[in-house]
Amino acid sequence: MGEAQLAKLEEEPPAWLLQSRANRTGKKPVWVQLTCDVCGYTEAVRPKKWWPVFTYISCSNHGFDEVPEPAPGLGRTESDGIGSQFIGITDEAPSGS
Repeated sequence: MGEAQLAKLEEEPPAWLLQSRANRTGKKPVWVQLTCDVCGYTEAVRPKKWWPVFTYISCSNHGFDEVPEPAPGLGRTESDGIGSQFIGITDEAPSGS
């Protein structure tokens, strides 16, 4: 990485770098509260950098038909392994739209 690239990274740090630096200051770790949109079960977890913004979160034992359908024109992706038992559901416009 060249000096110019490093300077640009320092001027405009990505979200993951800001979070990483915030965690290194000796402060308490960052935690989030996950709540199932179907049954209300909650759990405090450390968020992962790869997590998108979820439209819905549900326990893994709930069916896909227990959350509302995506809005017209939106696609749905599911992310397993969120917390100890959640599935994260993201509704978004398909790429290239």
